[in-house]
Amino acid sequence: MHHHHYGSTGQLAEWGSRAGGYIIDYLIFGGPVFVLYILMIILSSSGSSGAALFGVLLMLIGAAISIAGGLWICYQEGTTGQSIGKRQMGIRLVGAQTGQPIGFGMAFVRKIAHVADSFLCYLGFLWPLWDERKQTFADKICNTIVVRA
Repeated sequence: MHHHHYGSTGQLAEWGSRAGGYIIDYLIFGGPVFVLYILMIILSSSGSSGAALFGVLLMLIGAAISIAGGLWICYQEGTTGQSIGKRQMGIRLVGAQTGQPIGFGMAFVRKIAHVADSFLCYLGFLWPLWDERKQTFADKICNTIVVRA
């Protein structure tokens, strides 16, 4: 028997689409942070304490950007079901029961739950490849699914 996994919510997103969405989101927020980090290393190695201090400041700015970016993605995914990356890939995060966006709080919890995905050598992120509902561990904890938008 071949199961088409159509829920009341439509078709589940393929792993490749999800991975693509993550990469896009990561590059948008990780890119600037990486540049600031490189600048910091260059400034720190220049030897002057003023430059080193400025380098540390840049790193803090970088950390703030990545935290703000993460929260913004949670807000986007929670309220619309789509981060920039997910929108580009044409997929959406919804509650498995409701088929509706899950709200900021739940999206935030799910991001934290993604830490569980990265333990076990990132097994959780690969889990959707063979999982019947294509869920990561974070999806299971929060009862969410990612569907084609």
